[in-house]
Amino acid sequence: MDINYMLKVQDAKAVDIQKALQAAGIKVTSITEIHKEKGAEAVQAAPQGNA
Repeated sequence: MDINYMLKVQDAKAVDIQKALQAAGIKVTSITEIHKEKGAEAVQAAPQGNA
């Protein structure tokens, strides 16, 4: 039976997630990145428009 989950992580690559799940005995059939958010630090450091 296939089950789909959505997972939100910080500072991890898909291969690292797959390895961790497989080490826990979880069979991974695929991992797809669907959205990437800017962190709070990146948003604060982003340049502001001309004021």
